[in-house]
Amino acid sequence: MAPTEYTIYRGAEGMIKQETTELPALGPKEILVKITHSGVCGTDVAYMPYGIALGHEGVGIVEAIGSEVTQLKVGDRAGGGFHRDSCGHCHYCLSGQDIWCYERSVFGEKDYNNGTFGEYYVGVETYPHKIPEGLSSEDAAPLQCAGATTYSALVDVLKPGERVGIVGIGGLGHLAIQFASKLGAQVVVFSTSRNKEEEAKQLGASEFYLLDELEKVQKPVQVLVIAGSRYPDWSKFMVKDILARAGTIVPLSAPHGDLVLPYSSHYKFASTIADWSIQFFPSLVRWYNLHLSLVASRGRHVEMLEFAASKCVKPWVEKFELSERGVREAIGKLNSNQMRYRAVLVARDA
Repeated sequence: MAPTEYTIYRGAEGMIKQETTELPALGPKEILVKITHSGVCGTDVAYMPYGIALGHEGVGIVEAIGSEVTQLKVGDRAGGGFHRDSCGHCHYCLSGQDIWCYERSVFGEKDYNNGTFGEYYVGVETYPHKIPEGLSSEDAAPLQCAGATTYSALVDVLKPGERVGIVGIGGLGHLAIQFASKLGAQVVVFSTSRNKEEEAKQLGASEFYLLDELEKVQKPVQVLVIAGSRYPDWSKFMVKDILARAGTIVPLSAPHGDLVLPYSSHYKFASTIADWSIQFFPSLVRWYNLHLSLVASRGRHVEMLEFAASKCVKPWVEKFELSERGVREAIGKLNSNQMRYRAVLVARDA
């Protein structure tokens, strides 16, 4: 029998606060997931000041289902937490792009008492996704946001055999290297630290360059993925010897600072997730595509999980207890830029 209340963790005055909240009665299409693992993401840190229930990379065991649920059953492993619902009948929903639905529900915009940092998560059918057998729960948790974001952006723009440049090896970058490599790309990693070259090659990179030695790059990349917390020096990258003409720039997150792109007035915008300042300087010799992405729609999310399971894409994780102390420790390490590379909260009884 499902409980009537449960524990959640909120941000409060710059700290993590444990609270007890009422567990609502399940609607006919709703699913109750007992959380065993939850990834910790920079987006959780960003929403700490607003007091919402944190967590959007949850995996757990289905404990109860609504009367009309057919896709999951009690005992299944399921994951989700960022993209939570959409109208189901608009142009975006009917074309498999439900993440852009105007009536969508995503983490931080609605459903403020429902997060995956806690004992339970309530999801709407087809938004919690069944976890494939070949994927452990601790590996699956960070894929619910970081994996979905990275995979969706790459498959939107990448052609097999193309050269993909990835700036930054971190929570998103180490997944981008794996996904791009296993999608058939030649992966070129750009980093500030020589110490990360061995890791980059282990993850699937074929080439590695420090940011101050870009003159050594022998062939340009067709896709440039920005996976770090800051934008690079565009004057070094947006030249034909580094990023090919008609190449695509893919910022995976919202790094600090404005997105200021020099050298070209020719850009084609694929989508947008934030009000970034974009300044253009006249030049008629290049055409670059700017592709911004926000996690994944449902179909792409399922595709990502199956791909990760079959191709052995695994986040590198550090584990913490799913408790007030564990959440604080994970967020503290994330804020100090010491995480290698994704934090996963693990329930005591997992």
